[in-house]
Amino acid sequence: MKINLKTTAAVAVALFAINTASIAQQMPAKTADLPKNWHTLDLQKDGYFGVSLNQAYDFLKGKKSKTVVVATIDSGIDTLQKDLRPILWLNTQEKAGNGKDDDHNGYVDDMHGWNFLGGPNGKADVNETTEEVREYYRLKDKYANITTASAAPDKSEYAYWLKVKSIRDSTVNKSQTELNQLSPLMNALVTTDAYLKKALNLSAGQSFTKGDLNKLDDKNDTLKQSKYIWGLIFQEADIAKTDTKTITELNEYITKLNNDVNPDLDSRKRVVGDNPNDFKDKTYGSNQLEFEDASHGTGVAGLIGAIRNNGYGIDGIADNVKIMAIKAVPNGDEYDKDIANAIRYAVDNGAKVVNMSFGKKLSPHKKWVDDAIKYAADKDVLLVQASGNDNQDVDAKPEFPNDSFLDGTTSDNLISVGASSATKDENLAATFSNYGKKNVDVFAPGVKVTSIDKDAEFNTADGTSFASPITAGVAALVLEYYPALSARQLKEVILASAK
Repeated sequence: MKINLKTTAAVAVALFAINTASIAQQMPAKTADLPKNWHTLDLQKDGYFGVSLNQAYDFLKGKKSKTVVVATIDSGIDTLQKDLRPILWLNTQEKAGNGKDDDHNGYVDDMHGWNFLGGPNGKADVNETTEEVREYYRLKDKYANITTASAAPDKSEYAYWLKVKSIRDSTVNKSQTELNQLSPLMNALVTTDAYLKKALNLSAGQSFTKGDLNKLDDKNDTLKQSKYIWGLIFQEADIAKTDTKTITELNEYITKLNNDVNPDLDSRKRVVGDNPNDFKDKTYGSNQLEFEDASHGTGVAGLIGAIRNNGYGIDGIADNVKIMAIKAVPNGDEYDKDIANAIRYAVDNGAKVVNMSFGKKLSPHKKWVDDAIKYAADKDVLLVQASGNDNQDVDAKPEFPNDSFLDGTTSDNLISVGASSATKDENLAATFSNYGKKNVDVFAPGVKVTSIDKDAEFNTADGTSFASPITAGVAALVLEYYPALSARQLKEVILASAK
């Protein structure tokens, strides 16, 4: 599951405003504005807990760099984004559009990466449910009517079923509660959106921003209430510069919640056509990387390596990288098969750093992923993983993937990243971030971080999803100038620099 927080603050505040049924006398205190690039700044010079990027480039001045390929296993990217297009990895052994696997790597016309959620009809399995929901329905007919372990045909699997059922029930109850809360919010947003567009003389297809709201006088209570609700959305969430994007993202989240409560268990078979429980079935997917859900992956890629000093968008961390785009993360939980294949694809096609801004609570085919991580280690490839946004101790409640293998060993080529905020206070470690002395290695900027978005837009968000690519970008930058470092040594450098 993609793990940054785009709607939480806005939803909570806007729900409060709607449910009070009256306009507050004062707007909430505005969160102090942060520089758009605070994550790159320095504590001593600038007062922010960034990664001291300018100081790093000062140190590297005059040194020669070597191009590093960084793979992003994510939701896909906007391949036309002008801050990314010049740095897209290009498979020079493949001839575009000829319908052949020219380089014999098993993937046809994979010019910039591969889509493991793609189908032969140009569509993709964009919306999925959680792993616990999928596992619940896989085992339901076998164990739903069994009440004691002694009656179970497989006691070990029955114990797993009980764990799955507990997690699934919690997920469904939480999702249903959120759906009940979000319904009045969505209705209010749609109604007030239409009202404000009319007041601004905008058509249904046009969008407005926070600045547009300031042009409107409070002529009546309806207009005043509408401005107030949208003002809270824009102020608190920093999730969108337009009303259209806000509603789109909230709709995506509602779709995800609906998939938890009323899952479409046939979408994978219907769209992709493979068997996600058969690792030998590998001839699936497509070369189409951009779909409507590409915002997350675009933002991740931008933080790693968006073109620097071009006066557009943002400046990425690393200045000499190529981004390999691998789509394997839906709006919901990713499949173990896809992640294992995505890691192997990245390694086999030259990536030296792989960013993985996703995670989930169960991993039914963990060995496939473990073996892929080991394969990456054998090829000296560093994996950077977001730790998750559940504010939980992942030493006690692990997220997947992780670097603890089923055989009892651990990897030395995976970094798990928590999220930190800009200033030193009680919330330096972000309140939402997962943590763990054993299973979270470093913390990196992950609060109000701004990156590029699809369709030439920007996105400011909270989440370990953004902390991870910042770390991956730093790793790539180090490797550019010190290419002899092994993945293990690179991990050691990153961990040592964070202390």
